Amino acid sequence: MKYVEGFVAAVPLANKDEYVRHAAQAAPMFKEFGATRIVECWGDDVPDGKITDFRSAVKAQDGEVVIFSWIEYPSKEVRDAANQKMMSDPRMKEMGEQMPFDGKRMIFGGFAPVLDV
Repeated sequence: MKYVEGFVAAVPLANKDEYVRHAAQAAPMFKEFGATRIVECWGDDVPDGKITDFRSAVKAQDGEVVIFSWIEYPSKEVRDAANQKMMSDPRMKEMGEQMPFDGKRMIFGGFAPVLDV
């Protein structure tokens, strides 16, 4: 059964190209560590909610766009091993120091698919 790790973050609109470059640079490393698919999405229709919404979840500010991305792995075990490898990889450390958004406001989590049609 596949395993999915999802991410939501707020990226300054002015950093869109930099964000796409950053994601493209990271993708081969995720694949190297076991990811089978990586999808990056730039917010296009992200409405404000009455109680909660994507923007408030990441404390998006004026001039920021919400991104939604996910990484698919063959299993939770492969994802867990990948995360361990990433934590010790100097390339990821370097990329973490150059993120084009505020990583402290990013939300993420692992999900076990229950329907895939």
